[in-house]
Amino acid sequence: MPKGPEGRRRPTDVIGSAVLVAKIATREAVEDAGPGDDGKDPAAQALGKKGGAARAKALSAEQRSEIARKGAVKRWAAHRGATRLL
Repeated sequence: MPKGPEGRRRPTDVIGSAVLVAKIATREAVEDAGPGDDGKDPAAQALGKKGGAARAKALSAEQRSEIARKGAVKRWAAHRGATRLL
């Protein structure tokens, strides 16, 4: 049985998933929302946000566009198995 993002076991088939949803809806089972803390340092998260904003401010629109284009090509190539799209 596969595990979810928090390591919990979950049903592999559609019927098992439907049964779990029905049990949660009727309160026979408790829906586990997972841990409240994601384990990341809030100060580090704040610095990361500042860094991203500073990088975006330092790049020109053309540079940001090129970075976005390269990312899109990589994502679509992985999705479709293509080697080059643009």
